[in-house]
Amino acid sequence: MSSFSLAVRDSSTMLRRNLLHARRYPSLTLNLLLTPVMLLLLFVYIFGNTMSGGEGRSAYIAYIVPGILLMTIGSTVVGTAVSVATDMNEGIIARFRTMAIHRGSVLFGHVVGSVLQAIISVVLVGAVGVAMGFRSTDATVVEWLAAFGLLALFALAFTWIAVGMGMGSPNAEAASNNAMPLILLPLISSAFVPLHSMPGWFQPIAEYQPFTPAIETLRGLLLGTEIGNNWWIALAWCLGLSLLGYRWSKAQFDRDPA
Repeated sequence: MSSFSLAVRDSSTMLRRNLLHARRYPSLTLNLLLTPVMLLLLFVYIFGNTMSGGEGRSAYIAYIVPGILLMTIGSTVVGTAVSVATDMNEGIIARFRTMAIHRGSVLFGHVVGSVLQAIISVVLVGAVGVAMGFRSTDATVVEWLAAFGLLALFALAFTWIAVGMGMGSPNAEAASNNAMPLILLPLISSAFVPLHSMPGWFQPIAEYQPFTPAIETLRGLLLGTEIGNNWWIALAWCLGLSLLGYRWSKAQFDRDPA
């Protein structure tokens, strides 16, 4: 069997293992999904009229849903960090290191499984947004595909970061705490209010982070707003974080446990 065939076979096995774990213990994923859903309900139905600047809830839900979709990815991959840390703490990763399997399959199984869970979570939260009145009538098929590709790439980037966080954490609780910035960063982005409405000293914090350009790109694709340079900035963030997370995770996995 060739090296590539071995890698595909072992990665598929690890993917199946992680998906079975997610199916048997769905409470973590459901709990993480509650954060974006509750924020969507809160900001639309409680603060919507105020934060829309008088344009009404329907206008505000169109504004907020793209940010909530990306926040969903940030929330979901926290579960990946916890899962990886649990494997490390229970010694299963050390056991995998000694087995005659493709070394990268352990990481790829976690990553692919997490990306699939993140996409499913985005679809579920998106369905809640549609039920609340979100519509994207002007987006073409190409724009919808581009939006889906951006979400998948964003999920991949932050999954690799979450895997690195999980491998570097001493236990599941620490991994959950270390991954909290993935939930908090969208709160200080343009997800809920435009950048120009923020205090001047705070605008650079909100602007120069990965969520804001991705949110603005997603808004442009789905709602027809101006994208500008945000698309390539978002792409650069995704590629850079993917590379960083991959190298960080691989370095920790290859490290001699002794």
